[in-house]
Amino acid sequence: MPSAVASHSHRPTTKVLPKSFKSKKATKGALRDQAKGKVPNETGQRKTPHQQVMSKFDRRNQAKQRQLAKHKEHQKETSIFSGRDSAPRIVAVVPLCADVNVTTAIQSLNKSLDIESEVTETSFRVPVDRFKQKLQYVPVKRDLTASMDAARVADYVVFVLSSEVEVDALGELIIRSVENQGMSTLFTAVQNLDAIQPAKARSDVVKSLASFMTHFHPGQEKIYNLDSRQECSNLMRSLCTTTPKGIHWRDQRSWMLVDGIQWPSTENESTVLTGVVRGKGLKADRLVQVGDWGTFQIEKITAAPLLVKNRKGDGMIIEESETDNILEIPDEDQDDLADLAPEEVMMDDAEMEGNVEEPIKQKGVLLDDHHYFSEEEREEYTMPKKLPKGTSSYQAAWFLDDVSDSESELDDQEMEDAQDENLPAAPEDGMEGIAHREPTEAAMSEYPQSEMFVEPNEDDDAAQLEAYRSRKRDEAEDDKEFPDEIELHPNVLARERLAKYRGLKSLRTSPWNTDEDRPFQPDEWSRLLQISDYQSSRNRSLREALVGGVAPGTRVHIHLKDVPRDLEKSYTPSQPITLFSLLRHENKKTSLNFDITHKEDFEKSIKGKEELIVQCGPRRFVINPLFSLPGNTENDVHKYCRYLHPGQSAIATFMGPITWGSVPTLFFKRTTGEDGNGLPLQLVATGTARAPSTSRVIAKRVILTGHPYHIHKKVVTIRYMFFNREDVEWFKALPLWTKRGRAGYIKETLGTHGYFKANFDGRINPQDAVGVSLYKRVWPRNAIPFTGPLLEAGASVSQDESMGEDIQ
Repeated sequence: MPSAVASHSHRPTTKVLPKSFKSKKATKGALRDQAKGKVPNETGQRKTPHQQVMSKFDRRNQAKQRQLAKHKEHQKETSIFSGRDSAPRIVAVVPLCADVNVTTAIQSLNKSLDIESEVTETSFRVPVDRFKQKLQYVPVKRDLTASMDAARVADYVVFVLSSEVEVDALGELIIRSVENQGMSTLFTAVQNLDAIQPAKARSDVVKSLASFMTHFHPGQEKIYNLDSRQECSNLMRSLCTTTPKGIHWRDQRSWMLVDGIQWPSTENESTVLTGVVRGKGLKADRLVQVGDWGTFQIEKITAAPLLVKNRKGDGMIIEESETDNILEIPDEDQDDLADLAPEEVMMDDAEMEGNVEEPIKQKGVLLDDHHYFSEEEREEYTMPKKLPKGTSSYQAAWFLDDVSDSESELDDQEMEDAQDENLPAAPEDGMEGIAHREPTEAAMSEYPQSEMFVEPNEDDDAAQLEAYRSRKRDEAEDDKEFPDEIELHPNVLARERLAKYRGLKSLRTSPWNTDEDRPFQPDEWSRLLQISDYQSSRNRSLREALVGGVAPGTRVHIHLKDVPRDLEKSYTPSQPITLFSLLRHENKKTSLNFDITHKEDFEKSIKGKEELIVQCGPRRFVINPLFSLPGNTENDVHKYCRYLHPGQSAIATFMGPITWGSVPTLFFKRTTGEDGNGLPLQLVATGTARAPSTSRVIAKRVILTGHPYHIHKKVVTIRYMFFNREDVEWFKALPLWTKRGRAGYIKETLGTHGYFKANFDGRINPQDAVGVSLYKRVWPRNAIPFTGPLLEAGASVSQDESMGEDIQ
C-alpha cells in the first residue's frame, strides 16, 4: 500500500479547462487572424464519399439501390423477349465437323421439351410453352460466309461437335472468324456420343472436346450431349432464360434477321424484307446494308404482325391488324446513296489557286518544305501562292464540324494509339546506325589522300561498279536491315526517276509540304469525307441512333428502293440474310485506317497492296491496303511498310465507306491449291477500326547508297550514288548518313561521272556505306464491295497505276 500510494503521488495531473474558456480563446484567435487579413482554416468532416464512415442503415440502402438498378437494367434487356408479341431468341446452330447433322441436332433439342415442329433448312420459329419464350433457329451449313452472317445476328451460337470426327481446317476457320468478328453467348454440344463404345470412354471424349473448345473459348467447359434428353432440356432452359451478352458494335445500330423476302412482280413495286427489329430503333431516313447485296434506301416501313388463331376456338386464323399500317416513312432528311462529294460543286484549279503565276521549273530537291537552288539561280524563281476560296452549302455537308463535345468520354481510348512501345527501335533517318566514339588517334586508311581528282576511265569504272554491286547483293541476302535500298542505272537520270521523291531531315518532326502532292493525288481524293473532330462526330451519330424510329421487337415489312432484279436469281434461301441500319455518314467514303495484326499461324508475309478481303461490321470489301508504322508523330507522317511479317502489327489504309466506332475487322486472303488446305479463304490478320484521316501521310522511302572512294580524315570522296554532275547538284541539299551512324553533307561535285566530296562529323570506316533517304507519298487504293460467289476466285482488282506506283 505505501508503494502504491507513492506511485500514485508521482502521476502528472492534467488541468481541465471549462468549455467557455476554450471558446473564448478560439474566438480571440479568429478575431486576431481576421484583423491581420488571414483566411480562416476551415477544418471539418471530410467531404469525399469514400472517406466517410457510413452507417449501417446507409450501407443497406446503398446496396438496395444497386440491386434495384441492376434488376431494372436486367428487365430492360429482357423486355424484348417478354409478352405475347415478343421477339424470338435467335439461335444459330453451327456445325464444326463434316459428319454433324444440324437437322437432327435441332430435333433433339425440340423433343426434350416435347415440341412438335418441322425442321427446315431456312430459319424458323418454335414456341417454348414451358418457359413462355420463342426460339428462332438458324440452321447453318458448313460454309464460312453463312456461319459468320448467322453468328453476327444471333443471340446464342451453338457449336455442334462430333464424337468421332475431329474438327478440320474449315471448322477451326469458322471458330476463329466467328470469335474475332464479335459473338454473343456461346454454347457447345456434341452429337453421336452414345455411339462410342465402351461407355467408359465417353467421358474421355467429352474431356478432350472440352479441352479443344477451351483453347479458343476458355469459358466453354460444359459440353452438352445431344443424345441425352436431360442435357438437351438443360440446354433449352439456358437458351430460354439466359440473358444474351450481345455485341457492342451491333447493339449501337438497328439490325434484323430477314425472315422472308417478297420480290417485286412489276417494275413499280419494291422489294420487301420482313423481320423483327432489334438493337436500336429503325429509322426510315437511314440507309440499310443488306448482306452482301449492297446499300439501299428505305421507301417505307409497315407493320407485319404474325397470324394468330381466333380466341373463340373456331379454328379460323386472322391477323391482329392491317398489314399496310405504315409505321414510318422517310422525310427530307433521308440519306442519299452518294459516297463521294458531287463533282459539279467542286472548286476547279482556277478557284483553288486564285492568282497563280506560271508554273516554275524546280532546280533542286524538295527538303522538308523548301526547294533548294544554286546561289546564282535563286533570284530568278518564285514560288506560287495558292488562295483557297469558300465552298458551297451542299459541299459543306462533306466537311464535318469541328465541335467540341463534352461527352467525348464515350470510348475515348478505343481510337488512341497504344502501340508506341511496339515500334521498332531503329534510329531516325540521318542517323541510321549508332556511331561509336571517335578514336583519339587517326585510323589508318587503305586509300591514299587525293590532292587532285582525275576522271576515271569509263570501262574500268563500269567494271568496278558491277563488281561492287555484285558483292553488295551477296551480302544483302543475310542483311535485311535496309530493305528500301535501290540501285540506279548509270544511264538513268536520278532527278527524273525520283521526281516524286523528297528529302526529310526528320521523319517524325519535319513538315510535309502537301501542296507538292496535289498533282499526284487520286481524282476522287478531294471528294472524300473530311472529318476534323472524329470523336465528336462519332458521338453525335451514336446519340442520334438512340432517339426515334420503329421500336425494337416490332415485326415489320421494310420496302427498299431500286433493288437490282438480278439478286433474285442469285438468292439462296438457306443462306441467312441480315439487315443493318447504317449510322449517319456511314455510306460516305474517306481514307480508312485499321489496326492490323498478322496471324502467327499464317506463316507467309503479306505484301503491301496485295489483294485481301476485309469484313468490318456488316460489310465486306475487296481491298489492296497500304501498310504503315503505327504511332503518333508531330507531322502525321508514317513510314510505308512493304511487307507485314508474321506476328507484326501495322496500320492498314484504304479508301472506303466509314464505320463509326471501334469495330472488329477480319482480313482474309484467297487461297488456291495446297496453300489453303482446300479452303477458298484463309484468315491472315485481325484488326480494329480506328479514326480515319485524309491528312495522314504514308511516306514510302528509298535509299541511295554510295561507296567511299577516297578518305582523308573527315573529308570523303563518294562514288556510285549518282552518275552525272547534274544529279549531284539536284540532290546536294540532302543530308548524308552512314550505316555506322555518321552524319554529313555534300560539299562539292567532282568531275562529270557523279563523284562528289562530302564532309562528315567523324572519321568513317572504309567498309562503311554512305546513304541518302528519299520519300514520296503513296495514296490508298479504293475498295470495291465483295459479292461472294459472284466474284471469281483469284480475280484481281483493277486500280489506277498512278495511285500506287512502285520503285522496284
